[in-house]
Amino acid sequence: MSFFDDIKYKLAQNNAVVKLIALNVAVYLVFAIAHLLFWLFQATDILDSVQKLFVLYASPTNFITHPWGLVTYMFLHSGFFHILFNMLWMYWLGMLLHEYLGNARVYQIYFLGGIGGGLLYLLFYNVFPVFKDALPDSYALGASAGVLAMVTAAATLLPQYTVMLFGVFAVQLRYIAIFSVLIDLLNIPSSNAGGRIAHLGGALAGYLFIKYLYTNNAFTNAVHSVSSFFGNIFKPKSKLTIHHKGESKNRPITANNINKPNQADIDAILDKISKSGYESLSKSEKELLFKASKD
Repeated sequence: MSFFDDIKYKLAQNNAVVKLIALNVAVYLVFAIAHLLFWLFQATDILDSVQKLFVLYASPTNFITHPWGLVTYMFLHSGFFHILFNMLWMYWLGMLLHEYLGNARVYQIYFLGGIGGGLLYLLFYNVFPVFKDALPDSYALGASAGVLAMVTAAATLLPQYTVMLFGVFAVQLRYIAIFSVLIDLLNIPSSNAGGRIAHLGGALAGYLFIKYLYTNNAFTNAVHSVSSFFGNIFKPKSKLTIHHKGESKNRPITANNINKPNQADIDAILDKISKSGYESLSKSEKELLFKASKD
């Protein structure tokens, strides 16, 4: 199997992590190639103006005219190493979340993290006097807030899960998350204050998602409903319909819902994880959650 065939295969598996990485890389490549072409014709200012249509502005005046930036900014990157490290973190922690929680939760964590980070960035720059001079021209871009949401979500879900750093040091996820948050917190008074603040907002969103968003309330239900709506739009439908004797004709059983875990049982398991951690689950609960994550 060639490199490109392998990419096509993974994209066809409907893996949320792979699709998010592919979208981020595709956007980066479009702007990188365009930058080369515009540079050759000494017209990089035009390309910069185009890119700034999709960033997240701190100034209320600019934000009102570019509100979509709260979502689009998390797919833009300022350089090769910026996107490289973001995508590596997304792959490592995102795949772990995908294994335990499935596609829908990965999308929810990434977008809520990006939006949460963006909102905290807007709040800080418009509330604290130290940012007054930088406010008119400040903007944010990058997937880091969404990625940090994945880091803290994974650490909250599986705090004692151990990873090997550099293939040498065995470190639990909770310590990686704590270290990442402390680094961003202590480095807010830096040249990238806005980015650090957005990272913290994303980290907070990831933590809250695992801790509280599995409980049954109006906000949680709205998040899951919106996520399911958009997920179902792009989810291929099975054409196979199986009718069982004695079943109501108005309620056919499709290939999509044969042996499908009950949503109430899944919610109860996720609520247990949020309170006691993944290791508190029984073997049967883990198997049920694994089956649901593949849906």
